[in-house]
Amino acid sequence: MTTIQKKPATGERNPIAHLTEADIEAIGVELDAIRQSVLDDRGASDAAYIRRLIATQRHLELGSRVVLLFSAFPPAWVLGTTGLSIAKILDNMEIGHNILHGQWDWMRDPKIHSSTWEWDNATPAAQWKHSHNEVHHTYTNVVGKDNDLGYGIMRVDEEQRWHPFHLGQPLWNFINACLFEYGIAAYDLDLGATIKKKQHQDPAFRAQAGQVLRKIRKQATKDYLVHPLLSLPTGSFLPTLAANATANVVRNLWSHSIIMCGHFPEGVETFEKRSIEGETKGDWYVRQMLGSANISGSKFLHLMSGNLSHQIEHHLFPDLPSNRYAEVAPKVQALFEKYDLAYCARPLVPQVYSAWHKVVRLSLPNDWLATTTPKNLPSQLKTLYAMATKGPKVRRAAQARLTQLARRQAAASAPTEVSAAA
Repeated sequence: MTTIQKKPATGERNPIAHLTEADIEAIGVELDAIRQSVLDDRGASDAAYIRRLIATQRHLELGSRVVLLFSAFPPAWVLGTTGLSIAKILDNMEIGHNILHGQWDWMRDPKIHSSTWEWDNATPAAQWKHSHNEVHHTYTNVVGKDNDLGYGIMRVDEEQRWHPFHLGQPLWNFINACLFEYGIAAYDLDLGATIKKKQHQDPAFRAQAGQVLRKIRKQATKDYLVHPLLSLPTGSFLPTLAANATANVVRNLWSHSIIMCGHFPEGVETFEKRSIEGETKGDWYVRQMLGSANISGSKFLHLMSGNLSHQIEHHLFPDLPSNRYAEVAPKVQALFEKYDLAYCARPLVPQVYSAWHKVVRLSLPNDWLATTTPKNLPSQLKTLYAMATKGPKVRRAAQARLTQLARRQAAASAPTEVSAAA
């Protein structure tokens, strides 16, 4: 995932090199028009959609918790856990995420407003809005600016120097997926940088950390104490406890997968910090177009993903009602085709595979995975072992050999020109 500004130096094509300044500004004008058409049209049907969804989610959660009062019986456990998992996903994805984006603020309903909404997630809404709405959506996929790009724990670009620590990247990512809501809370606190800079005694940080801990305590009390205790008369304390834990893990794994699919699969571009200097609105739009990816699928998939299956449209129009993304997606895709840009979209399973493939690929030295075959695997493992256990000088020399090998393999696999006479 070399940044697009450095692609020519590695022999790759810069996907926007063919665009003129006039093209980029024209793209901005056309996208503005698409956005405005939805703003002019939103109304009662959109308001009814979000109110109906909130009511459905709350009834589903309540009904599932009632069923879990009898979770000592396996069918009740399965039914209750499934319903609670879906309710938690809806709360976080289609409801919480999108309300906190301000997508429904135009309704002026104080109960469904970004300034008052709180969600079933470890991170307080106010902290998430800063790190996500203000930082991530402003600096989408800008290396060194967008902390959502790898969440500060992963190597996300070939230009980042490889270190043996990165071999654990697939494991860190899996653990992060299982505990995603807590990982997001730590990320929203900028916990790693704060500890590294020894600023954990800073009053502002301590106040925010206190808010997170109180939120986690409130959630844990609800899921792991109150509801299991209510199940005690039926002998369902432990099954209800396990059901709540399972629902939280299912929600975390699903949310992590959807976010990974929208930001990290092969085909999504990254950008240099210098590329956003003097960035126009058209430039910002183009960066969102190339720095996101979609998941194709059913209406149910779109609902369960919080319509982040339309991640490209969401990044272009984060304040539009999420139920309208499917409507604007064909218009956005037509714009991609008009300007010869790649619209990155795949079904869920291939997109998840693509994102995890990149996690694994970037956990290894550049070109190691691409140059490894069953025939040369022993020698490649020997090279990897040397790079992992010896010093920087050995790593640099081995990396140079891997790069050279990759170029030779690429040259050998290039199609041979056939003369017209042949």
